[in-house]
Amino acid sequence: MSNPWTKKNPLMSMWLSAANRTMGSAKGQVAGAAKQQASAIQAEATRQIVDFWSGQTVAKASRRKTRR
Repeated sequence: MSNPWTKKNPLMSMWLSAANRTMGSAKGQVAGAAKQQASAIQAEATRQIVDFWSGQTVAKASRRKTRR
């Protein structure tokens, strides 16, 4: 007599496959967003360093539009 606890459950197998596919997709999206945010932060830091060492520490005043 075979042990019923060691048999495959097709419903559980399909459910786990779908869950793994969903989590894999979510993991990819989170990793992509984190990489994009890290590169944006790095670019901003580099811009600030270059502005500081090139003497552009004071922000330029924006020009106001005149009414006609």
